[in-house]
Amino acid sequence: MLWIKALHIIFVVTWFAGLFYLPRLFVYHAESDDAAVRAQLQIMQRRLLVITDIGGSLAIVFGVWLLLLVPGYLHQGWLHAKLTLVIGLIGYHAYLIRLKNQFAAGRQPHSARWLRLFNEVPALLLIAIVILVVVKPW
Repeated sequence: MLWIKALHIIFVVTWFAGLFYLPRLFVYHAESDDAAVRAQLQIMQRRLLVITDIGGSLAIVFGVWLLLLVPGYLHQGWLHAKLTLVIGLIGYHAYLIRLKNQFAAGRQPHSARWLRLFNEVPALLLIAIVILVVVKPW
């Protein structure tokens, strides 16, 4: 079980790396007037999203595997709260995919300021999730 937990944590870190950095690439894209820079940023966004997709998918796979090994966790309130926040992260990730596709199509759906604020969402979710997992308040 410790190997599965270790792999879950590794892929959570991988997932969050992408969730933190991809919106920053969108900010740079929104602020750039240079077509060559925008083209390079689109390549970076596409490649980073692939890594982010893999990290998120494997984090979920190993997380579900842990739940199957320790089904008693499903009766604890902290886990319900954590899973709710994880569903929020999945939604955030899905919206990043949508934003990447909009930028790739030449559209800029939001201002750089909005994207900077949007970039803070995963940090807040990470703080809440770590507190729930470590402190287990319920």
